[in-house]
Amino acid sequence: MTAYPNMLAPLDLGFTTLKNRVLMGSMHTGLEETGDWNRVAEFYAERARGGVALMVTGGIGPNLEGSVLPGASMMTTEKDVANHSIITKRVHEAGGKIAMQILHAGRYAYGPKCVAPSAIKSPISPFPPNELDEDGIEKQIADIVNAAVLAQEAGYDGVEIMGSEGYFLNQFLVAHTNKRTDRWGGSYENRMRLPLEVVRRVREAVGTDFILIYRLSMIDLVPNGSTFEEVKTLAKAVEKAGATIINTGIGWHEARIPTIATSVPRAAFAWVTKKLMGEVNIPLITSNRINTPEVAEEVLSTGCADMVSMARPMLADAHFVAKAEAGEGAKIAPCIACNQACLDHTFSGKLTSCLVNPRACAETELVITPAEAVKTVAIVGAGPAGLSTALTAAERGHKVTLFDRDTELGGQLNMAKQMPGKEEFWGLVDWYKTMVADSTITLKLGTEVAADDLKGFDEVIIATGVTPRDPGIPGQDHPKVLSYIDVLKHKKPVGDKVAVIGAGGIGFDVSEYVLHEGESPTENLPMWMKEWGVADPAEHRAGLAPEGPQPHAPARHVTLLQRKLKAHGKGLGKTTGWIHRAQLKMKNVEFLGGVNYERIDDEGLHVTFGEARENPTVVAADTVIMCAGQISQRTLADQLAEDGITAHVIGGADVAAELDAKRAINQGTRLAAAL
Repeated sequence: MTAYPNMLAPLDLGFTTLKNRVLMGSMHTGLEETGDWNRVAEFYAERARGGVALMVTGGIGPNLEGSVLPGASMMTTEKDVANHSIITKRVHEAGGKIAMQILHAGRYAYGPKCVAPSAIKSPISPFPPNELDEDGIEKQIADIVNAAVLAQEAGYDGVEIMGSEGYFLNQFLVAHTNKRTDRWGGSYENRMRLPLEVVRRVREAVGTDFILIYRLSMIDLVPNGSTFEEVKTLAKAVEKAGATIINTGIGWHEARIPTIATSVPRAAFAWVTKKLMGEVNIPLITSNRINTPEVAEEVLSTGCADMVSMARPMLADAHFVAKAEAGEGAKIAPCIACNQACLDHTFSGKLTSCLVNPRACAETELVITPAEAVKTVAIVGAGPAGLSTALTAAERGHKVTLFDRDTELGGQLNMAKQMPGKEEFWGLVDWYKTMVADSTITLKLGTEVAADDLKGFDEVIIATGVTPRDPGIPGQDHPKVLSYIDVLKHKKPVGDKVAVIGAGGIGFDVSEYVLHEGESPTENLPMWMKEWGVADPAEHRAGLAPEGPQPHAPARHVTLLQRKLKAHGKGLGKTTGWIHRAQLKMKNVEFLGGVNYERIDDEGLHVTFGEARENPTVVAADTVIMCAGQISQRTLADQLAEDGITAHVIGGADVAAELDAKRAINQGTRLAAAL
């Protein structure tokens, strides 16, 4: 008997049946834009082989003006049909179903030809939109319908019409972006006319036996967004207009509330979908931060939805559903919602991948095959780089011995998991433990390795990581000075007034760590909602609490300092950096930049400012925490080189810039694939 009866139950749609209740939600991967349709097809086919019931592609533009970016993938011609047919054929051969998402970006489109209900510029795009006239609106409808018809011709099982996240159809729905006074604006009946006309005409064009998902924004999280009564009204009208399924959209892209980052509680918005259950007679899908079969089962068993959407978890592990079905849930590579290789890549114009799984979107390029000649492989360092190398090398058949001086595997991940808001890293470390235990790897923890111990191995890989950089500040041996390792690993006590030296990723993490005591908001949904000002949209329009964010009081006073004059956290993740900055500002952290560290004494940290070393200031501190960067730990690698032993050096031991698990795991996996 399965542990996930609700998640694995089929869903009868009348004209077709989905084999389980798992949807792979839409993601912009950049694959369609490469023009390598075999690569695109293999990405989706691998997820079909992994057991997901239905997939939705990344957003495909219905026309030039609605495309998210210049050069973004569109469905407008017979050539597009031929290309997409390669995807659908491969998915169907793999036993899967797939729908194409039709995404019209409206004022979010990154181009001068973007269009919208009103000429109101988006805060996340430099281009003011062109206000549509009646003919222009008709063209957009016709182009969306045309995209749906072509998708059907290409062999898709359905389409998803993107009506949430602040995109085009969503922009018509709310007075915040729709200032029209004609039949497309004004009353809510008029404002919802466009999405309903799109659904009605798409259904009319594709017939009855074709899946039509409508992605509906159930909580906008922007000023003057929809009320929940309006959401219900729209949902009922969308059902009547011909939708097969309604999918949940959460928050606009311009909302200043995190919705999918790792610090957001798991299934944080399933309660929103639950409010709509029973209001319509078609299936509802819930989404956002559902990343394990246990969470999915809980959401479904408590009546929050008929189906769950998981997007990034299918990057982390294409075989998520198959492993759950086989009773191997512990072997599912976990999505830690870090955004580093998915959304950060997307918004930087790079191909999507996954920190945990570098093969995501590289299925045809990073191929793991059995080794032609079995080798003995020694790997020193059981952090992310060493672990990814060891697991891939062992999978290929090599005889791997993995050493680490620590008594626990995981390396720097064991410090990352201590952060409030980064609890997902516990699951990643646990997954590594499970996978190593299930492999042929010989694990030697608590072992100090010398160069002589590595003689006789066919391949030697050094993944010894980083060590804190010495900033050379006079007085840094004062008893009040600690390193980030002292604080995070050795749990040394920290005083009430804290100065954190270094405003990179570690400095921000350590600041959040010392600001917090007690239960993490990420583990307590009501606390998290209060902290970010999220309310019930049935009580407050768009789900915004009128009192705004109400964070709990900081445990300490923190001053975060950096030598650079630029804004603090400038190098943090593109899609998550703003969250970290906002969290520290909410906790009244004092930011000081352009400083020179003069000395540390009983008074605190003495600094001056600028090249002229002006304005001498004492930052009063009971504790000074050093987060001033890292240097590669290369002692063993250098010794091996002196002894004439060739070794591969990877991860932090190779490049110490920040604690970059994404780079380390990718580097280790690729090295092992080539041994």
